[in-house]
Amino acid sequence: MLIKTAVFICSNTRVDQLPKPSLPEYAFIGRSNVGKSSLINALTGKRSLAKTSQTPGKTQVINHFLINDDWYLVDLPGYGFAKTSKSNRAAWEKFIRRYLLMRENLQCVFVLVDSRHGPQQIDLDFCCWLGGQRIPFMLVFTKADKLSQAGSAANIKKFRQALLQWFETVPPHFLTSAETRMGGEPLLMAIDEINRNFNEQQINALDNDL
Repeated sequence: MLIKTAVFICSNTRVDQLPKPSLPEYAFIGRSNVGKSSLINALTGKRSLAKTSQTPGKTQVINHFLINDDWYLVDLPGYGFAKTSKSNRAAWEKFIRRYLLMRENLQCVFVLVDSRHGPQQIDLDFCCWLGGQRIPFMLVFTKADKLSQAGSAANIKKFRQALLQWFETVPPHFLTSAETRMGGEPLLMAIDEINRNFNEQQINALDNDL
């Protein structure tokens, strides 16, 4: 997939005020310092589309970006450590879960995991929650340029093995780097495939209504 246009649409914390759910939508989420904004900018080729910061927890709202006038990329607040109050973190968690549970056009959640580290319980818990709610997700391991290929592979293997304690099969995964743009193309290809299925379902639904 070639991203030709990436346009910021809105920031919100209320699901009922988000864009009309007529296009397929993909949410990106991970721990607060996982490199989410940098990866989004690398995927879209827009250096300042998503705001990056040295301070974890910069994203505090649901950010919608319209890609190629065809689908939405959604930047969600990170979970875990952030320099904010407990009440703010609780509010974030509430509207994030409401979004994930209620957004009818959400096709997949991309869960970002730092490839430099072994399995972190907070990441495993979030994946298990998604699985329990039957929300489709894929794993995106970030910062591949910060560790050797063997080191990244070992950490990915450990993470997948940890998930197998709760899942019969592990969702697809991608190893990425915002610096080198490694892994961006296969990730976008996965989105492209889901988009085609979404469009086919929409056409079939229209045919059935006629």
